[in-house]
Amino acid sequence: MKSKSGVILRLLFLCVCSIFICDAIYYFVDHVCNGMFVDWFMANCMNDHYGIYEGREVFIREPFWPRIKSLLTAGLCAISVLFAVVVFVVSYFHAKTECSRTVTEISREMQNYMRQNGEGQDLFKKEYAEVFAQMAEIRSMMQHHEQILKEEAARKNDMITYLAHDLKTPLTSVLGYLSLLAEVPDMPAEQKARYVNIALDKAQRLEKLINEFFDITRYNLQQVELEEEEIDLSYMLMQMTDEFYPLLNAHGNTISLQTDENITIQGDPVKLARVFNNILKNAIAYSYRGTKIEVWTEREEKEVRICFRNSGKTIPAKKLDFLFEKFFRLDEARTSDTGGAGLGLAIAKEIAALHGGTITADSRNELTTFCVSLPAGG
Repeated sequence: MKSKSGVILRLLFLCVCSIFICDAIYYFVDHVCNGMFVDWFMANCMNDHYGIYEGREVFIREPFWPRIKSLLTAGLCAISVLFAVVVFVVSYFHAKTECSRTVTEISREMQNYMRQNGEGQDLFKKEYAEVFAQMAEIRSMMQHHEQILKEEAARKNDMITYLAHDLKTPLTSVLGYLSLLAEVPDMPAEQKARYVNIALDKAQRLEKLINEFFDITRYNLQQVELEEEEIDLSYMLMQMTDEFYPLLNAHGNTISLQTDENITIQGDPVKLARVFNNILKNAIAYSYRGTKIEVWTEREEKEVRICFRNSGKTIPAKKLDFLFEKFFRLDEARTSDTGGAGLGLAIAKEIAALHGGTITADSRNELTTFCVSLPAGG
């Protein structure tokens, strides 16, 4: 209702202005310039000559129609142009005012909609239905991301709490054994060596936990930049399996590698090595002792797939989707030495995505398989 009354007032104002302008033009022509206009008209638009009228020679003054026709045509053109300019100017300012009013109105309705928790469809007018649909989608996405961030922060806090608690156990052991060594200087060499080895083992565990703290604090500070080159994938995987021999041996695992010798990919070798190391380390940590870990490659037309399979407890399907989220660990990892800060697979997924690839996980019948898909090289 308010909008309609505003339009009517603007139209009335335009009519009053038009009447005033017409009256001013009439007054100017008829009063101010009356003599000048008549003289100019008589000199240019009238034809004076002598002629015969009723047998007598008389002075005749008659309009010069070709000149008057041209004058009227030019006048109509000038009036049309002037009218078009006036309409354009008025329309421009009217449209600008309406646009500003509409933006202000939509902005106010958007703010009201974002503040309240309901559907809020009644806040938007019918002509703003498309805006409402887009706002609903944006708010849904924002709420989803906010929920993800809250869950991630909660997992991060839980992880820090667990790590802080786990720091006490190896630290207490180190202090205890070192105290025993200090209090009993003449301790038998065999017993002293055993205590030193235990203290060293606990100190190494302590160092690992501290490194996990550093991983958590620096994760969001790292800017990953790729330095791509052509990579001999088979050589990289063979080198990796050799490097993991001590860890495999300590856990009683063996590794089976099946790959084509002439398979290459395009990517950052350092970053991709971290991806494969994180997955293989995870496979060793959660595999049954004494089992075989399989690594193989599959080449398709435009991509290469690198797969890692280990024998271990089946991961529930509802947890598979969370494996690649930051600070997520399986429940059993919290009570064992295998669990890290829950960043390894999350980092691997981000690096694979930067290369235009993906990582998938599947777990069934006590067999867990991770597959990394990357664009094939030349």
